[in-house]
Amino acid sequence: MKRTRFTEEQIIGVLKEAEAGAKTADLARRHGVSEATIYNWKAKYGGLEVSEARRLRTLEAENAKLKRLLADAMLDQAALKDFLAKKF
Repeated sequence: MKRTRFTEEQIIGVLKEAEAGAKTADLARRHGVSEATIYNWKAKYGGLEVSEARRLRTLEAENAKLKRLLADAMLDQAALKDFLAKKF
């Protein structure tokens, strides 16, 4: 998984500057990112506080773990069905 250079706290800080009236081009140049990155951050983190962003990250991690568990269970089930179908 790609690792970002900025933490959620830093991203939210940049977005708060944008909400305060700073121009997107100036923010992008100052923080060393593209304007598109700032717009993507705004889409993902717009209106969030730091605590909410942390909770979002933990929920996304838990969701990914549950999806992996479900996929493993479905693979096991399919393997058992194939085994039983060949046995009889």
